Amino acid sequence: MRRISAIFTGCFILILAMAGDRLNAAEIMPGQTAPGFSLKDAGGKIHDLSGMTNRPMVILYFFDADSRPSQEGLLSLDKLKKRFTGQELVVWGITTSGRESTARFVSQSNPVFPVLLDPGNVSDLYAARSILPTICILGPDLKILDYFQGGGKTTEIMLVKLAERTLQQKQTLVAKAISDTVIEKNPENIKAKTVKGYAEIKEGNLANAEKIFQNVSTGKGEGEILGKEGLSAVYAKKGDTQKALKIAQEVEQMAPERSYAHLVKGDILYSQKKNSEAETEYGKAVSKKEGEIYQKSVALNQSGRFHANQGKFDQARSLYDQAIAIDPYYVEATSNKGMTYEKEGKWENALSAYRQAQSIDKTDTFAAVLAQKAEQMLALQKNAEKRKEIDRLVKELAERFRQQQKETPKSKDTWTSRPMILTFVDLQEKGGLSERDGFSTVITTELGDKLNASGRIKVVERAVLDQLLSELNIGSSELADPETSLKLGRVLAAKIIGTGTLLHMPSSTLMSLRLIDTETTAVPKVITQELDPGETLSKTLHGLTREILTTIIQKYPLQGYIVQATEEKVMLNLGTKQGVVQGTQFEVIEMQAPIEYKGKMLQGSPKPIGQIEIVSAEPDLSYAKVIKKDRTLKQDDQVVEKMTSAL
Repeated sequence: MRRISAIFTGCFILILAMAGDRLNAAEIMPGQTAPGFSLKDAGGKIHDLSGMTNRPMVILYFFDADSRPSQEGLLSLDKLKKRFTGQELVVWGITTSGRESTARFVSQSNPVFPVLLDPGNVSDLYAARSILPTICILGPDLKILDYFQGGGKTTEIMLVKLAERTLQQKQTLVAKAISDTVIEKNPENIKAKTVKGYAEIKEGNLANAEKIFQNVSTGKGEGEILGKEGLSAVYAKKGDTQKALKIAQEVEQMAPERSYAHLVKGDILYSQKKNSEAETEYGKAVSKKEGEIYQKSVALNQSGRFHANQGKFDQARSLYDQAIAIDPYYVEATSNKGMTYEKEGKWENALSAYRQAQSIDKTDTFAAVLAQKAEQMLALQKNAEKRKEIDRLVKELAERFRQQQKETPKSKDTWTSRPMILTFVDLQEKGGLSERDGFSTVITTELGDKLNASGRIKVVERAVLDQLLSELNIGSSELADPETSLKLGRVLAAKIIGTGTLLHMPSSTLMSLRLIDTETTAVPKVITQELDPGETLSKTLHGLTREILTTIIQKYPLQGYIVQATEEKVMLNLGTKQGVVQGTQFEVIEMQAPIEYKGKMLQGSPKPIGQIEIVSAEPDLSYAKVIKKDRTLKQDDQVVEKMTSAL
């Protein structure tokens, strides 16, 4: 009897323990902040979870050091860590196993991540006692993204989810590697194949993606649906809109509650300027409940972009917030939210959103440029004297624009260069609905800052231009008129105006930038460049800056006179106002006498008689060392800027 009672009591205690574990597990929910803790590894080093707040992803893997099935997923993660050493994939193995068992596991596996010894309280916090492995994936600010318990099939599910999360972070190589790990063990895992297919799309490998999705679509049920969804995305990226729409329609009929087909249709319809139909499809993409997280977040973002373009900023922000809630790595939606505040002049809110985007992806050019602009606007708001100066200037410029007066009268000195002033007007955005808002702002702001930093060109302050456009009530449609843009450039005393278009295509954005001479209306340069809003954008803009500078120096070289001269040094009537910087080189020239030929006077090419290089520059004058000379240099000798390979 006592034995039966003891067995009953033991079972009761076990049931209570399991129930307690389930109760604790119910508290580990996505969206919550992970319980904090501090543990030591086998070497005695302390690892505190609070120090991981700024990491994009942390994986807590609770396991049994004596159980191989419990370690399966952990060893897969270790292989990934060893293969992708540069990726921010933080893994902590946590075990309640004894020191001897743990030491044996570490010795045999030699993991690149720490294995932490848990006396039991941390495992209790995460309900990781009775079911192992237990895996908790943490996102930004240590928010719980995913929670898994059990090995075998659950480990497979965990790895697929991790592949999805790395895909959201744009770590496409890692996402594909994780997917391959799953596929190798289970060739029938269509979710893993699907993630790999979308990773190929993000990398622009459309042929590979098409092959993957065609393979997936040959299955029945979910496989056919996921495969055809992917194929519709591939054909949309290829620009084969008819085929993409046809397949999207098939998916809609097979799975009416899935959202992604509606997103594909919405993007295509928008690019065809069928805004009403596009709005309907975006609405369906948002309202449908079925779909992958990385698809739903994009649908919410695109719907937000659509509403933001309509001036419905509150509605757009609500959609962006929903996208960020399900995908905390969605830097595009986060910075897009900032743009809605910027368009309303709410710079503090805008800056907060841009900084949040920067915390998600420190390499994101969009967030960095927009944050810097917001900081400058906030500083301007606090500078009463600067605001008053800009207000006065804008009123004066607006009056000149209305009266069509130019900034300054013609100078009697037609040789000496005036300051090279350039202004950008917003590039007109055409084509599809880009995932990023503020494309034009980022490009013109970044180019303006880089050109200003060169010292060779002065770009009109964006704050002045924006306020002038507001004062004149000139919108984007009016700026599309070349005559209006030229009038603006002349009023701003700009020699060159930069304008053009951004054509958003399915797989990239094509920029056409025209530099227009405001005095002659000639176009000295047209730059056509394919842009990627990702990591390569900063490098692309750096190249564009060099191309613009090269054009300016070739087409509008600095010209001036020698004011004073010695054997080794000369003074010029050009300074930093005109764009002279240390290292600028000039040729000293002599104009040749005209030659009369058959009744016509022909002007010969100027003859180079020396070369000089600037060693110091002040606002209105500069000093140069003499590099070579064919004769003694003297006052009133003419100089012209020399192109150097330094650009």
